[in-house]
Amino acid sequence: MSARPTAQPTTTTWPALLTLTGVRVTAGDAVLLDGVDLEVRPGEVLVVVGPNGAGKSTLVSVLAGDRAPDGGEAAWTGTPLGAVRPAELARLRAVLLQENQVSFPFRVIDVVRMGRAPWQASGTPADDDAVVARALAAADVVGLAERRFPTLSGGEKARTSFARLLAQDTTLLLLDEPTAALDVRHTEHVLRHARRRASDGGAVVVVLHDLALAAAWADRVLVLDGGRVAAVGPPAEVLTADLLSRVYEHPVDVVRHPVTGGLLVLPRYAAEARTDASAAATHAPTRTDALSEDPA
Repeated sequence: MSARPTAQPTTTTWPALLTLTGVRVTAGDAVLLDGVDLEVRPGEVLVVVGPNGAGKSTLVSVLAGDRAPDGGEAAWTGTPLGAVRPAELARLRAVLLQENQVSFPFRVIDVVRMGRAPWQASGTPADDDAVVARALAAADVVGLAERRFPTLSGGEKARTSFARLLAQDTTLLLLDEPTAALDVRHTEHVLRHARRRASDGGAVVVVLHDLALAAAWADRVLVLDGGRVAAVGPPAEVLTADLLSRVYEHPVDVVRHPVTGGLLVLPRYAAEARTDASAAATHAPTRTDALSEDPA
């Protein structure tokens, strides 16, 4: 995978689009988020990482306004998120969830057109066909436009859902594991487009499990651990071997790429697994040994 192109400088003087202050979310006795403070800023890609159950998807649901915090506040440019009308919110932010489901066998182009729905009654003139065409091209699904959604592969469904998100044409993109079903080329394609949207003045929040992708594409990285913010800041400051090894409870090395100079995040399990397998093979009895020990 090629290195990320040089990002545009983040304009820190711009006011934050979304602000979380002391956000707490619970489910019964479980605390899903606890004391989360966060600013989502225009002009940057914010990548959220953390182990399973850290609260990443819950954070996305709070940022989207789909889940009200049990404590603290979520606000859009100073207005409590709960006070923003749903129709208006749909024109401000678009959300890509982990699961890409469509109940009926719509064509791909029809699924993408659904992204235009929030604008139908807005009174804002728009060339919907042109917006949809750009979204199809950006997600590399032009060739799938007439296919029925249920006939697509997992990766094709993910790209179609991404195109629908782009057709919604919002300032903020919230992407929950958008690359999970994608190959290397399309992973790069999606993240490069996210970078372009941020460089054009939008804001992008991406949940990723691949720490190498986080290092390559983020302006800032938020590390969640047990519902709390373990660290937030530039990748070089946040993605350290000590922090990641502690949060993931697994040894992780962080080194520089010998060609690009970018950060490489390398869990150690692959080498250990090969070592263990080699040791097991060395000490395992062969078929000849087993036959020679047969008392018959």
